[in-house]
Amino acid sequence: MANTILRVEGLSKVFGGLKAVDDLSFEVKRGIITALIGPNGSGKTTTFNMISGHLRPTSGKIYFDGKRIDRLPPYKIARLGIARTFQNLEIFGHLTVVENVLLAINSHFKVSLLEDIFRLPSFFRKEKESLKEALSYLRLLPLEDWAFKPASSLPFGLQRYLEIVRALAAKPRLLLLDEAASGLDANEKAILASLIKKLQRDGLSILLVEHDINLTMELADEVIVLDQGRKIAQGSPAEIQRDPRVIAVYLGGEA
Repeated sequence: MANTILRVEGLSKVFGGLKAVDDLSFEVKRGIITALIGPNGSGKTTTFNMISGHLRPTSGKIYFDGKRIDRLPPYKIARLGIARTFQNLEIFGHLTVVENVLLAINSHFKVSLLEDIFRLPSFFRKEKESLKEALSYLRLLPLEDWAFKPASSLPFGLQRYLEIVRALAAKPRLLLLDEAASGLDANEKAILASLIKKLQRDGLSILLVEHDINLTMELADEVIVLDQGRKIAQGSPAEIQRDPRVIAVYLGGEA
């Protein structure tokens, strides 16, 4: 258990008469990349939404670092150390690129009431340190040259990058990436893959949903396969690629 950072037990989510996630259980180990894959509608994003607190499970339990979180609101889950990106971009287009990152940094920006009210020198010193930190995050991906431009002016691929950088600026211990490579060209995917590998080497635990199977198999240490809301397979990339149940789901029952 000490090696487990996230544990999902018997998780289910029902929308009306549709069971989007059905009795799902799995663990995410510390410091590894775990991939959640499956056809469209298999429950991957719904699972992410329950882990991050954006949906409340119909039944089941979620534990993060030993603490039960399935009844907590998203902001409390984020404070515990889970950050995420979204399948549909969720950036603040009217803010600058660096301001988007500062929003995440400010979640752990500590100033006293007196510093804030009277704008003491220490307040401006800490504000300057936050800006410096935000710019350092932008250097993780090719975003620094866009720092003071509106986020809406970024090309699509760089908007994807910005959402990832903003999530990292919240200093998570578990990063949820929901189709982070969607819409990226081959070069942009290569840059993203390089960053993900670096983050893992630095000790970050990562749970990703990704439709690019080649990228998933390149990055993941462990793969969990969903179909119609249920887990049908779990194992290493090599094991998953040989699993007849997975082959049937992706290529048809006659494969």
